[in-house]
Amino acid sequence: MRIRMDWRSVKFDWNRARAFLVTAEEGSLSAAARALGMTQPTLGRQVDALEEELGVVLFERAGRGLVLTPSGLELLDQVRRMGEAATGVSLTASGQTQSVEGSIRITASEIEALTLLPPIIAKLRREAPGINIEVLGSNVAADLRRREADIAIRSFRPTEPELIAKKIRESTARLFASSDYLDRLGRPVTLEKVNGADFIGYEPPDTFVHSLNEMVGLSVSRTNLKVISPSTAMHWELVKLGVGLSVIPDRLGDAERGVERVLDGVAKPLVFPTWLTTHRELNTSRRVRFVFDFLADELAVPAATSTPAKKPRR
Repeated sequence: MRIRMDWRSVKFDWNRARAFLVTAEEGSLSAAARALGMTQPTLGRQVDALEEELGVVLFERAGRGLVLTPSGLELLDQVRRMGEAATGVSLTASGQTQSVEGSIRITASEIEALTLLPPIIAKLRREAPGINIEVLGSNVAADLRRREADIAIRSFRPTEPELIAKKIRESTARLFASSDYLDRLGRPVTLEKVNGADFIGYEPPDTFVHSLNEMVGLSVSRTNLKVISPSTAMHWELVKLGVGLSVIPDRLGDAERGVERVLDGVAKPLVFPTWLTTHRELNTSRRVRFVFDFLADELAVPAATSTPAKKPRR
């Protein structure tokens, strides 16, 4: 016997529930409005209307942000499950489309989006002009399960069962510096000189220093870090300007005139994989499948040889 649901008992609008969910997760109406692509007053009216429909207060103001009330906390898990179910419906529907035309959102690290993807995207646009492409360049991994992107280029293999991934290749990165900086440091460039050099570090700095010493065999400390930034693109520009040493992908460093490997043949390179990832449901979409396979083919081509070509000094 099938139990029939009393649909008349559902007294609220899903769009208003979604407004509540995103506001709770973002922590403010302004951030939630940006995430949903709507104006803050419109979003605020939706949240107010949901409170009126349900007869409860969902948020209290705390400075410039919002804090969930006990009633809001109690409802949040239920509404979050509704959001996951709605996302599942959207994924399934997107996966069934047989059209190659449409939009694709690709996410990659900042440096890959800036230096690796542009020629690939240009070629993709020539071969499939009906596909509109949005590229998200960020060092924060997008959540594919929540449709923050359709395809991700990552340096790690996903563990979520809803995702499928293909390992494309392995790449290397190592210490690079400008020729001008190494001239100032003093040649020949020895391990002892590098231990006293200026470095451009990543966050968290202590973890970066530990990884650097382990990878390269150095004895540097946090005092060596003269600039700290989470941006690989920033590191690359600072290296070219002679600010200090940093770990840079070989494909960039080896191709740049006036930039050299540091302690080449002494320090071991950092080896990192490239994984192409998408949601299992989206893998049945012709458009996603086409772009996924296209990226896999293009990314599999080595971006640089393992041995750098001789580059003239400035």
